[in-house]
Amino acid sequence: MPSSLFGRLALLLSVAALASHGLALTMLFQLGPPPDLRMEPPPAAAPLMRPVSKPFIEFHRQPPPPRPPEGAVLGLPGVWLDIGVRLAALVVAAWIGARWLSAPIRRLACAAKALGQDIDHPPLPEVGPSECRDASRLFNQMQSQIRQQLNESDRFVAAVSHDLRTPLTRLRLRAEALGDCAQKHAFQHDIVQMDQMITATLDYLRGTAQEEPLVQLDVQSLVECLADDQLAVGHEVSVGGAAAPLPAQLSALRRCIGNLVDNAIRYGGAAHIQLLDSAEQLCIEVHDRGPGLPESELGKVLAPFYRFELPRYGQRGPVGRDIGVGLGLSIAHDIARRHQGTLLLRNGETAGLVASLQLPRQPA
Repeated sequence: MPSSLFGRLALLLSVAALASHGLALTMLFQLGPPPDLRMEPPPAAAPLMRPVSKPFIEFHRQPPPPRPPEGAVLGLPGVWLDIGVRLAALVVAAWIGARWLSAPIRRLACAAKALGQDIDHPPLPEVGPSECRDASRLFNQMQSQIRQQLNESDRFVAAVSHDLRTPLTRLRLRAEALGDCAQKHAFQHDIVQMDQMITATLDYLRGTAQEEPLVQLDVQSLVECLADDQLAVGHEVSVGGAAAPLPAQLSALRRCIGNLVDNAIRYGGAAHIQLLDSAEQLCIEVHDRGPGLPESELGKVLAPFYRFELPRYGQRGPVGRDIGVGLGLSIAHDIARRHQGTLLLRNGETAGLVASLQLPRQPA
């Protein structure tokens, strides 16, 4: 068997052509020409000295039977049989060749899909023809390089996180020593905002969350705990509906819903979480009382570092809070996709923005 795919296809077509010719000739020789086209042998010659009878003379005066035309010895059924045998052999060869060509492509497609879901997926086996082995080896090298770059990025993010939080800690301690309460409050507010921005940026650069196992999560308890935390700091958050437990990542889903609630409070002053459960999916809707967004901006705000400046509020939200760095909705969107769900934004029927987090009950 040749080592290359081109050699295997060429050998397959050659064998198919030879086999079709051999089968066609064998079947034609076994069947033979049809009976109506066979020529009867002429009668044996009579002795010279024997008198010839009248019927014999009349028989020989009859014209000989017509000879079949050249190329018609086999007849029409034989021609169709020859064509059918050769065509069947070529169809079988083409089917086998198509499977040889499609199998490596399907294997690469499955490996690429698995790589998108898990960077630590086992490498692709380097088997098959030489072209397939080369493609598999290059694919495994690409996976290894991506994994190495991600590991280096995680180490860099961890180092930056430590280096940035060290001066923030010193600033927080120095702010505590200030005698002026107004300045002390202003310093503390700025430090908290800087810490939140750094945390959001580092979480996004880290991949929005490290991989964590799926657990049977009580979503209703999680949502109620988030609402209680917001109520404890003076924000108006309410919960409606009920939801059964769902397989999910605890920390990631907490961050996702928390970002949606923070966004609703920042721009609407209050948030209402509505749980809509069904056998197919769980829908978590977060409503706010803000001005909403133009239809053209509903998809853009899910992009990282994109911020839509509301004309009414300028650079600050309605409750006097900074609008952030434009990563809250993007992180929530990425977490929804990792749960094989979707995050959709729409304007409310009367006012406000509705963020709809849809999570499937049975992810693929």
